[in-house]
Amino acid sequence: MFRSGVGFFALFGLGWLLLGVAALPGPARWVAVGAGAVVALVLMLAARRRLPASAGGPLPPLRRRRFGQVNAVQWLLIAGIAVGCGRGGVPELIPPLVALVVGLHFVPLAAVFEQPRLRTAAALLCAVAAAGLVVLAFGGSATQVRTLVGSGCALTLWAMAAWTVRGPRAAGPSGRPDAGGAATAG
Repeated sequence: MFRSGVGFFALFGLGWLLLGVAALPGPARWVAVGAGAVVALVLMLAARRRLPASAGGPLPPLRRRRFGQVNAVQWLLIAGIAVGCGRGGVPELIPPLVALVVGLHFVPLAAVFEQPRLRTAAALLCAVAAAGLVVLAFGGSATQVRTLVGSGCALTLWAMAAWTVRGPRAAGPSGRPDAGGAATAG
């Protein structure tokens, strides 16, 4: 389930949802968190049931190294954004900028995993990030931006997990079926 990427999509989706629902009043927040946890669990159980144990499989050493490099750069950029925006007095920029970095990290990962569908995740996450920046530019509150970006990223990652669970479809550029995502951080 983690080799196929579904576990990562499901759990990082839940993490983004936690950001998105933080502003909800007490009971509504807990209902949303519970529903999000159920969605993540259902996606992971579906992956375990529907995908072969080898889905995603181990990467060859060069591709594994590239995966590590992409994720290292992603996490360094995220740390830089958090520190820079925090010190710069603009913490409201953190969610959309992090979403942009996460979205962009899927572009090279699409090649690493030979999974063109990851470009869809990239485009959607970048669109969510852009929407958050537009809301800020037009006077939206930090809470509105967190809700929009967190919920939008959660839905995007869960949609990618569901798409992966759906299983093999058209062949990718390598001639192999596009059988699932790939282990990725998001």
